[in-house]
Amino acid sequence: MKHRNFEAGMEELSNMLNRLLHRGDEEEIRQDELKKQIDAIYRIYAGTVGPEQLIINAGKYDALKYIHDENPGKRLLGLQRLILESRDYHIPPSPEDMPVVMDKLENRLSELLARRAVEERLERKIAARLEERQQDYVNEIRKEILKEEGAGETEQERNKLEKLKALDEIHLTDAALAQVRPQKLSDIVGQDDAVKATAARIASPYPQHLILYGPPGVGKTTTARLVLEEAKKRDSSVFGPDAPFVECDGTTLRWDNRDMTNPLIGSVHDPIYQGARRNLADSGIPEPKPGLVTKAHGGILFIDEIGELDPLLLNKLLKVLEDKRVFFESAYYDEDNKAIPSYIRKLFRDGAPADFILIGATTRQPDEICPAIRSRCAEVFFNPLQPEDISRIVREAATRLHVKLEDGVPDMVSEYTMEGRKAVSLLTDAYSLSVYEADGCRQVTVTRDTLKEAARSAHLTPWQFRVASPVPQVGHIYGLGVAGYWGSTIEIEAVVHPLGNREKGAIHFNDTAGSMARDSVTNASSVVRMITGKNLSDYDVHVNVVGGGNIDGPSAGAAITCAIISALTGKPLRQDIAVTGEISLSGRIKPVGGIAEKAFGAHQGGMKAILIPKQNALDMGSEYMHMKVIPVDTIQDILEHMLVRKKQKMKGSK
Repeated sequence: MKHRNFEAGMEELSNMLNRLLHRGDEEEIRQDELKKQIDAIYRIYAGTVGPEQLIINAGKYDALKYIHDENPGKRLLGLQRLILESRDYHIPPSPEDMPVVMDKLENRLSELLARRAVEERLERKIAARLEERQQDYVNEIRKEILKEEGAGETEQERNKLEKLKALDEIHLTDAALAQVRPQKLSDIVGQDDAVKATAARIASPYPQHLILYGPPGVGKTTTARLVLEEAKKRDSSVFGPDAPFVECDGTTLRWDNRDMTNPLIGSVHDPIYQGARRNLADSGIPEPKPGLVTKAHGGILFIDEIGELDPLLLNKLLKVLEDKRVFFESAYYDEDNKAIPSYIRKLFRDGAPADFILIGATTRQPDEICPAIRSRCAEVFFNPLQPEDISRIVREAATRLHVKLEDGVPDMVSEYTMEGRKAVSLLTDAYSLSVYEADGCRQVTVTRDTLKEAARSAHLTPWQFRVASPVPQVGHIYGLGVAGYWGSTIEIEAVVHPLGNREKGAIHFNDTAGSMARDSVTNASSVVRMITGKNLSDYDVHVNVVGGGNIDGPSAGAAITCAIISALTGKPLRQDIAVTGEISLSGRIKPVGGIAEKAFGAHQGGMKAILIPKQNALDMGSEYMHMKVIPVDTIQDILEHMLVRKKQKMKGSK
């Protein structure tokens, strides 16, 4: 019995030992399998990032001391730091957590492998594309090198180059206008006040935008060209020594309202635009092209005839004046495109600098210029040149051209034109004619007869005749008008006839003079009745503006009233005094505009005096170009000066 129990116990003990041995073998096998899996994960990661990056990452995440440890848990901790890219793992995972950790690492490895596969595929495509275009790039570089070296030209191309070089060696004399153009501000004739005002505003520590008004040929453009150089010489100026002067003309400045081309403001050459650079167009990159406003940055932008500038383009210019930058837009611009050059990216992001001073010149009147641009600019007015100014310009031009002038030639030129540029042109024409007739004589003299012949060939006639007369006339008077910047005399005559058999008279007035001038006649009829006690409806009255010119304005009212009173009373009017002023129903003389221009027109007409409204007295002095200026307040004051009475000294005479 004991023997059987012993055998049973030994068998049970043997079975127990076998189970323990088997369990130990399984544990050993499991540990080996775990190490193999960890090794596999490590090899895959190392192969993905490469040995150099592996060392860098191991140092970065402090995993180097773990990844080669014999303990699987510590080694797995090192792989967690490496693959999951974090130092936040400090405790080795327990045997129960190891499968979960390895699944997480395997998922992360699969993401890395997928990304690597995509990158490799893209690299293969890029390499293939580069290989396709390599030959094109090589050909382009070859062409550029050939151009630089001057090689590859045909015989015909070389011949054309030689012809161009030969043409460059041929020079004629400079144009006469270039020879006589002022070289400094003090050379500009007849515009001392305007030149000083312009220079002061530009040389200031706070320079202003300017608009220069004035008739053509009086020095506006020349002043604008010279004023910057004068400003650079002053310590108060903000302009640097290299400050640019950029000039353009409002009459010729053309642009595309789609902003594909805008030479003034700037534009964007989109990839589909024919002016786009090839390397940018092929990559679909738009290229901003800064305009003249950016070229003028830090200096002056001069726009001649700014009054002719397109209104929409002028509004764009106003925006630039406010922002001092030009901002570009394009549907093709992609800010995330890494292939875009840095300068293009900056232009789209920050805009192109455009901090400049604008100087505009115009022959238009201020009320014809955009109010928005006027409000941003100081205004300087250039006066019409006087006859003595034209004479001086002609004499100085003759000196520079080495031409001798006969006495009276400079004064004669002033009878044909009041523009400095045209005066020099007429002198040059006469000089050319004199040289042709002299045929080889060293000293050439321009005579009065030669000047008249040159003027006839150019179809020029004296622009203003001396119309004043010492002989008084009944119903005849000279008023004054303005056209642009020029004043002139207006000849007005009136005739009064009895009615005869008719019951009511009529007032006749030429319609071409304008509706407002007709209203002046109506007003004059009331004033005439007040002065003379006679009703014009009892007469046939005919008022005529000689020449039929349009005087559509109120300033002829006083002159028309005087002419009617003279015709009605039979008392003559002086013909050496000109009259301007609006007439009110009470007979008062109201102020009018353009007094300076009208005074100049009176002087050109040979007048000894001019009667102006009293309220315009501050516009003029008591004398203008040796002509007396007399302020008047009422129609009676005018009649005291204009009506000629027997044995009475005529007022206004000198």
